[in-house]
Amino acid sequence: MEDVKSVATLLESTSSKIQQLQRAFAELESHRAVTLNLKWKQIEDHFHGLEKSLKRRFTELEDQEKEFEVKTAQSRQILEKRQAAVIAKEEASLESLQEKRDAAVAAIANALNRRRNGITESDSIVENKPPDDVENKPPDDIRLSDSDVKALSNPQLAKLCEENDAQGLHKFISDNRKNLSSIKEEIPIALKAAANPGGLVLDSLSGFYMSSDEGKKDANLLGQRRTCIMLMECLSILLTNLGEKSASKVISKDVKERARVIADEWKPKLDDLDVDASNGNSLEAHAFLQLVATFGIDSDFAQENLSKLIPMVCRRRQTAELCRFLGLSDKIPGVIDVLVNSGRHIDAVNLAFAFELTEQFSPVSILKSYLTEARRVPSAIKSANLSPTAQNDVSERELCALKAVIKCIEDHKLEDSYPTGPLQKRILQLEKAKADKKRATEVAKPQPKRPRANGIVTRNTNIAADKTNFYGRMTDNRYAPPTQYMYDNRTYGYPGPVETHIPQYMGTPAYNMAPNHGHYFATGYQYQAPYLH
Repeated sequence: MEDVKSVATLLESTSSKIQQLQRAFAELESHRAVTLNLKWKQIEDHFHGLEKSLKRRFTELEDQEKEFEVKTAQSRQILEKRQAAVIAKEEASLESLQEKRDAAVAAIANALNRRRNGITESDSIVENKPPDDVENKPPDDIRLSDSDVKALSNPQLAKLCEENDAQGLHKFISDNRKNLSSIKEEIPIALKAAANPGGLVLDSLSGFYMSSDEGKKDANLLGQRRTCIMLMECLSILLTNLGEKSASKVISKDVKERARVIADEWKPKLDDLDVDASNGNSLEAHAFLQLVATFGIDSDFAQENLSKLIPMVCRRRQTAELCRFLGLSDKIPGVIDVLVNSGRHIDAVNLAFAFELTEQFSPVSILKSYLTEARRVPSAIKSANLSPTAQNDVSERELCALKAVIKCIEDHKLEDSYPTGPLQKRILQLEKAKADKKRATEVAKPQPKRPRANGIVTRNTNIAADKTNFYGRMTDNRYAPPTQYMYDNRTYGYPGPVETHIPQYMGTPAYNMAPNHGHYFATGYQYQAPYLH
């Protein structure tokens, strides 16, 4: 700061220095014997120019210094927030450890007291064993309370859960898909009404896989699979809000064993899935990961096998939370490499942001690499022999890639690092070229033919092609009675007037014909009468 003030003081003193120089120059000019070539105005303009240049540069430096201070302050705030979050997590961990330690100390103290009093552990258990109805009674945080019932806008959900009706629950959700968001919020509450919430959710998974493969594209099956995933998510929300003891009652040993059996049945079916065909949105892989996470059976499967499923579900919004819950965060860098190598750069960028790996994987570099790959012509096709269809495919692929990159930049606010202006300009060029090709193709196509009322098929351009021929048959004696030669000399490709070819006052025509049988030339050729205005 002191250096800046000293520079500013020196800049302010330039005017006085110039005045002193002016006086010295005047004194020098008064003593000179020969006239100098230099004029004071030139010297003054030179020094004023230097002064303006120095002030401009000084102002720029001040602006840069202010901008640097603002960025430094923002970085400090971010670091303080992260530090506060880390401290809060440490405090929460310490509190949890303290609670566990206190519980352990209390248990040891109770055991010592019982031993001193001569009471064995088995006698204490028999003495303190609750009645059967109390033992089977679920904890208070699992039971559906009156306040929970009041919070439900769909009481039928609680009734279906109480009756353990998995099929009815599926049907209710399917019939009320318009209110799916509110239903999803109430299902964790309604599950408390079930005698066995974990078993009810497992019962709902029975229709996830159909016996035949023909139902894979069935809309009803897709809806049923989404409902199964949603019910497992709702059970996870319920378990998160419960205590450790209550959660162990919901996910009992029997429920876990049933979940393991279902997972073992699903696992071989995932091996047949096509990673590219799933396009990062596989319901089957998502359901498997959600089943493993919800029922806590991840220890039965290797993390390496679970991480191979992430590319199949990377576009689903629950992926990041599932990976963290299953302890797969360390596997994400390898997954990002797999996505980039398979041409799914946008998914790789989204995953890097979700797990805060943007320093290790630069989003701008990945997106630029994606555009380079999209512009590249396949090696199997030589550029010299590139057909119009192949050219259109390459342009369409680049156009789709540009739009996807722009959306990714806007979603993650990367405009400062990767401006979208040149990309938008390139999109306009490709769309214009596409429109020009389409227009040229339409012009090159032959004109369509249309049937006329009397069944004769003619082109649309016949009448407009040469209007002189249309009027050329009208002679000076056109009001004379018709003759055979008049009709024989007609040009058959052009139509005649409507119903006025032979006026009534001309008398009887030279041929006999039944009325309302169309229009004919004397030679027997039929012609079409134009609609004249």
